[in-house]
Amino acid sequence: MPGSELYEQFMALHTRAGGLVMPNAWDGLSALVLADAGFEAIATSSAAIAATLGRLDGRRQVTREEHLDHARLLGRLTGLPVNGDFEDGYGDTPEDVAATVEAAVEAGLAGIGVEDTTGDPAMPIRDFDEAVNRVRSAVAASKGRIVVTGRTDNFLQGRPDLDDTIRRLTAFAEAGADVVYAPFPPDRAALDAIVAAVAPTPVNVLVSPADKVLTVAELQQAGVKRISLGPLLYTHAMGAVEGAVQALLAGDLASATTGMDFARVNELLSRGDNRPR
Repeated sequence: MPGSELYEQFMALHTRAGGLVMPNAWDGLSALVLADAGFEAIATSSAAIAATLGRLDGRRQVTREEHLDHARLLGRLTGLPVNGDFEDGYGDTPEDVAATVEAAVEAGLAGIGVEDTTGDPAMPIRDFDEAVNRVRSAVAASKGRIVVTGRTDNFLQGRPDLDDTIRRLTAFAEAGADVVYAPFPPDRAALDAIVAAVAPTPVNVLVSPADKVLTVAELQQAGVKRISLGPLLYTHAMGAVEGAVQALLAGDLASATTGMDFARVNELLSRGDNRPR
């Protein structure tokens, strides 16, 4: 599907009443499970990809090419629009971010996120002007072919400054970002303030505000247009693995070996294998 057509299709999910729930897959089988359940779009998770490779998230330990290959796999298997959780855009300069956006378009992605992070734990958030310039560069490179999400990680990085968060998100929207995103605002009041400040730009929320997990309906009522899960489906699955391991250590083979039947695994994989390459 040409980039502009895919852009329109993906943006329509954000602008309709209720928006969309966009879960994050971490491998081919998880993507197929989500597609089979009827989700209309999925996303990568930089944290989950890194974890599957035994690496840390947000430190540029996963390369742009590795992430692109992963996103291509999810799209090929499912035929769904895929949003790339592409950390800081994989590069030091706005020109690097533009190159990443161009590569994502060529890879057939429907969306791409650009964070204001640095990959440096000592100084995790970029200066305001630099962050805005990087989003502006991403938008210019997108040329209406891929949905650009401008994201600030203030709250994730221990910077509980709602005013600065709103300033950044507003500037990202003014720079042309199609969607804005600040993971884990402290509470519903902060979420309401963000949604109101950037309207009508769609807002993505990672699960909920930090203080309470809301329902999908409650988030929709708050005006949220996209709900993502980041690595949390992955960590849920890993929690089940850890529980099975504990059962195994206790000698309980029956409890340790429950789960998806392998005939179901093969059924899902056969669907993905039959998609055009």
